[in-house]
Amino acid sequence: MNRRLRGRWRGGDGAAALLFLAPGAAGFALFYLVPFAMGLWYSLTDRTIGGHFVGLANYESLLASGSFRKAAVNTLLFTGISVPLLIVLSLGLALLLSRPLFLRRWLQTAFVLPLVVPVASVVAIWQIFLDWNGSLNAWLHGLGYGRIDWLQSDWAMPTLVAMYIWKNVGYDMILFLAGLLSIPQSYYETARIEGAGRLRQLTHITLVYLTPTTVFVILISIINSFKVFRETYLLAGDYPYDRIYMLQHYMNNMFFSLDIQKLTSAAALMVGCIVILAGSLLAAEKRFRSWME
Repeated sequence: MNRRLRGRWRGGDGAAALLFLAPGAAGFALFYLVPFAMGLWYSLTDRTIGGHFVGLANYESLLASGSFRKAAVNTLLFTGISVPLLIVLSLGLALLLSRPLFLRRWLQTAFVLPLVVPVASVVAIWQIFLDWNGSLNAWLHGLGYGRIDWLQSDWAMPTLVAMYIWKNVGYDMILFLAGLLSIPQSYYETARIEGAGRLRQLTHITLVYLTPTTVFVILISIINSFKVFRETYLLAGDYPYDRIYMLQHYMNNMFFSLDIQKLTSAAALMVGCIVILAGSLLAAEKRFRSWME
């Protein structure tokens, strides 16, 4: 087959690929890119309809808002606490379940089960567990301790962190298990022959070759931490305890009050924060790979 025929085949394959990708790309542009671009424009105007360009005035007003600052601090605090705990716990479970254990399949199913349970059912389970007259307070009362209003006290943030970890630890564990299975066993055999112990194998083989998987898991966990609004909203309503008042609560309340400028400005800042975190992690991984090579 000469070069001209090869070019025709490649052109035909490219056209077919574009044809198959067109519906998905059109839907993504219509329902994601165009609304996001419109939201960015609204965040720079004083009104949604017939508005005038005001630059960064909406962002300045947003940053001066005490409610927004409280929501931003709570969201970053929640992410900073829950994501490291989730990574450590899911990695530990993956290392444990990668070994031949009794009832390993049942344990894997138990950890993954929260993924297939609807959010409303998850919230109902936690409400039964955390209610003033719920199971946890009943146990505490039986042990001689006082009852605690878990969602209307300083225990609200730890409670939300625990629910987030319970919901997502199975998914992250599966990703880590897949990463562990991709590491050749010959590396461990060579390390054992050279006298390396388990700790040295963990730090110099497992964690090193799990770096791409770890970066991906961290990114997914950060994104999921910004999506914890559903659980918090169903548990505590529009205006929860101050400790768990998140950015999504703020944007939801701005939507109901039709303050589109503050809503879109807050959404743009949240997206920018996620992009910066993701870019920093990917840059760090790229440097680590170049250093390893």
